[in-house]
Amino acid sequence: MAETVVSFVSDHLATLLREEGSLLGGLRQEVQLIKDELGHMRAFLKVAEPKEDDDPRLQEWINQVREAAYDIEDVLDEFVLRFAGYRHHGFCGSLQRILKAIKSLRARHQVASAIQSIKSRIKNISEGRQRYQVEFGIDDRVTGSSTMNDSWRYSRDDALLVEEAKLVGIDQPKQHLISKLLEGHDHQLKVISVVAPERLDLAVAQGIEQFIESISTIDLKKIVKDFLQQAGRYAIVFDDVWDVEFWNEIKFALPESNYGNHVMLTTRKADVASASCIESQDYVYKMEPLSIEDSWTLFCNKIFKGNCPYHLMDVAKAVLDKCEGLPLAILAIGGLLASKDASRIDEWKMIQHSLGGELEGTGKLERVKRILSLSYNDLPSHLKPCLLYLSIYPEDYLISCRMLILLWIAERFVECREGMCIEDVALGYLSELISRSLIQVTDVFYEGLPYTCRIHDLMREVILIKSRKQNMVTITTGQPMTWPSEKVRRLVLHSSSNSSNIQYHQQRQFYSFEHLRSFITVSSTNPLLSKTFISEVLRSSKLLKVLELGGEKIEGTPNEIFNLLHLTYLSLYGTKVERVPRAIGKLQHLEYLNLGDTGVRELPVEILKLLKLRHLIVFHPVDPSDEDYGFHGFKGPSKLGGLLALQTLNTIDASSGSVIVKEIGKLTQLRVLYITQLRREDGKELCSSLVNLTSLRQLSVDSVGKGDDYGIIDLNHHQRSLSSSSSCSFLQSLRVLIMGGRLEKMPRWVAHLQNLVRLDFTWSGLRAEEDPLESLQHLPNLDEITFCGSYQGERLCFKAGGFLKLKQLYLRRMEGLRWMTVEEGACPNLQKLVLDRLPSLEDLPSGIQHLSHLQELGLYEMSSQLIEKVENQEEDSEDYRRMAHIPEIVIGFYADDREWRIRRLWGKKKETILA
Repeated sequence: MAETVVSFVSDHLATLLREEGSLLGGLRQEVQLIKDELGHMRAFLKVAEPKEDDDPRLQEWINQVREAAYDIEDVLDEFVLRFAGYRHHGFCGSLQRILKAIKSLRARHQVASAIQSIKSRIKNISEGRQRYQVEFGIDDRVTGSSTMNDSWRYSRDDALLVEEAKLVGIDQPKQHLISKLLEGHDHQLKVISVVAPERLDLAVAQGIEQFIESISTIDLKKIVKDFLQQAGRYAIVFDDVWDVEFWNEIKFALPESNYGNHVMLTTRKADVASASCIESQDYVYKMEPLSIEDSWTLFCNKIFKGNCPYHLMDVAKAVLDKCEGLPLAILAIGGLLASKDASRIDEWKMIQHSLGGELEGTGKLERVKRILSLSYNDLPSHLKPCLLYLSIYPEDYLISCRMLILLWIAERFVECREGMCIEDVALGYLSELISRSLIQVTDVFYEGLPYTCRIHDLMREVILIKSRKQNMVTITTGQPMTWPSEKVRRLVLHSSSNSSNIQYHQQRQFYSFEHLRSFITVSSTNPLLSKTFISEVLRSSKLLKVLELGGEKIEGTPNEIFNLLHLTYLSLYGTKVERVPRAIGKLQHLEYLNLGDTGVRELPVEILKLLKLRHLIVFHPVDPSDEDYGFHGFKGPSKLGGLLALQTLNTIDASSGSVIVKEIGKLTQLRVLYITQLRREDGKELCSSLVNLTSLRQLSVDSVGKGDDYGIIDLNHHQRSLSSSSSCSFLQSLRVLIMGGRLEKMPRWVAHLQNLVRLDFTWSGLRAEEDPLESLQHLPNLDEITFCGSYQGERLCFKAGGFLKLKQLYLRRMEGLRWMTVEEGACPNLQKLVLDRLPSLEDLPSGIQHLSHLQELGLYEMSSQLIEKVENQEEDSEDYRRMAHIPEIVIGFYADDREWRIRRLWGKKKETILA
């Protein structure tokens, strides 16, 4: 974390020297010296941070560096706030410069004193760096990946002593791996990689470390290769591999022979497994967590040597839930509980509610902490703050991946890379954390991109401990608490049903937030608490850069926001804000503005001053109770095309005419475009604009009107341009297409969207002779389709060889549809089929038995005849055999009390479960 902060501040200094050097005057030399010394510290930190847990003195030095870097950033931003950006011209401008210079003499003196103080601190810290370089033997010229300490190895050795009879949940994985090792008799070397979030209990060679360290790598490879060649046939296990380059370094030491040799490699990192298995004979096996049953068996065997007492059942299961099937966690927590009196349920509940404290202490759960910390310590420096940042979320919170990525960017955790959009760089960060099993994906978006995620409870506890030690985040629920003695730089407010505004305000009235950089609320909080506290924070946080107030019950935009001139991220999503003041133009560093699901319908012309704005989100639903009716957008100024940095525009109201539609064509960096209230006569202009949007990935077009009264969308203009790959690159870049409104005919260019993954047509009302499937069936990457009120015909036929990659299909609100056919060979990979409010459809789709990969069939508000056929089938009937392969059928309906109900039919016997 310290290395990341130093890196950002060093870059900030470079920018200041380059762009505002003249304003620095005599301070320029001091600033340059600080920048140079930070560069030396950064190189040292890259190697020192992984070793900080070994020595409290090194840890304290790293803390000093981090805090000094933060303080430097404060001084720089205060300088910019007072002096930079003021440019005056002419006679009046000269007078203003003189007056300002007189008024700012005291301020300049204060800044100069602060920089001199920082310079002195940096000098002292630098002396400490030189001392630790000698004492710890740290060479800051080494820039490779972080090295792990050896203190954790005692837990590896213990695994070798576990009797196989006491191991739980290994039978199936063991048999699977053995079969993979034994299958085939060819002569090619076979590699099997096993990916698991924690170590497997596999033996490794011991006792030769001194010999290995005494010879060169090339000599060791020769010895190993000669030995294996003499041995003839061999099987080798490389256990707990971390380095993605490991396989490339050792593969030439493994000779090919005529005996069918095997190599098994275990790792916690998916990219290591993939890099080791690059040939046709190789295989990656992903270990799954223990099942609920196996977890319970292991837990009870560890604590009770048998069955759990009845009075401890509830608390035992609550504790076990935190382990989520990780054997090491189960054993460690089980060992802690085994030392407690089984008759004292209060002791068990204390453990349940204080797992975080147990992890931080020196008890038996220290083993869990150290094992889970391995994955953190192995992270490259740029990923560590990204992982620690997840401490802002409550336990079991479903995290929006997009929001997380944008917050990382706003916090300056993400490094710019030449030729790459910074959002794609941040997505790469997230993907790496997922591949290391540190973040768990809970839902995916198009192309398998992570949509929501979470972290394991125990991993969260480790993250919280490290976050607190580094003073990265301060979390409050509004309850009385002990605040950190260090400066609060990131403040997170969680919801609490017991929040007391009076207690909280009295406790905090003398506390200053002058060093605060981020203020984030998670979930809706007490309205009185929010209003009072938010106002207090914003008044004293002039250096704030990140402000996330999503879901807060505020009715107007707090005026204090417009004094936050360093603000880069502002979210008022889901608040009751209805207007944006003209003062928004003061926030010229703003890059992200989210006014989604608010009452804002228009933005002032001052929005055009925000030249750094990359994401602009302003919308609210037409009908909050029914998403099928789309969203209202905002009316923007006529020169909106001047916001050249925009990548997201969601949702622009086009009802003012073709001028705004033409302006969209100037926003050549757009990746996401949502446009509503499009008039039929403006379709031609929109087509012309789309040709310029060569980076567009998501496009949503909504016409005027609502539901059956939707206006017509006419996007059949410029067919030659839109169908030419050379003149219209957006046809290649587009991944998501959403259209709301009537289509007289399917736009012909849709058939050229070779990389389209998701397609939504809502209320398009295509006539029977305009088969919507005809032009879509051969799109090679189409993964998900939603048709809602999109077709007036009586029959839909999915033809053989069509929709080869389709996995999800939603058919809704098509009243005339009576028959649906799936030919053999159509939709071969379909996993989810939802039929929703199709009143004329009285039977299951003909050929549904051909959908061999179908995992879920949803039937929502369907005809009583269809539901009766599905629920009342005899096992030997033809209709039953047609759907017997579907693991889950979900029936949704409104009961007599108008409450939504769900019935689930599970398994081949189709047992009914109410949900």
